[in-house]
Amino acid sequence: QVQLVESGGQLVQTGDSLRLSCDASGRTLRSYDIGWYRQAPGKEREFVGYLRWSGGSTIQANSVKGRFTISRDSAKTTVYLQMNSLKPEDTGIYTCAASLKATVFRPSYWGQGTQVTVSS
Repeated sequence: QVQLVESGGQLVQTGDSLRLSCDASGRTLRSYDIGWYRQAPGKEREFVGYLRWSGGSTIQANSVKGRFTISRDSAKTTVYLQMNSLKPEDTGIYTCAASLKATVFRPSYWGQGTQVTVSS
């Protein structure tokens, strides 16, 4: 089993940067990749990207490429989502997820989410 706890969400202004953290734990954690999703008010949940724990490579959605970066601190088993040049449309609940290592990221575990609000 994997436990995920997000933190770092807050109210920011357009153009600001923000870093979210996902603290991951669990005996089988090494078998999982960790990723991020977001859900804007009234919209479906959207894939943001994920990090392959083995090697540290990342996959990101086209909608955030160039602005968002996913990284890790292996010593702490923490995955970060660095968000730059934030826009009001980035507002939403950001949730991290864990997927068994595979070609396709399919979450088995979810965190509780953290709210990000970008004011115009």
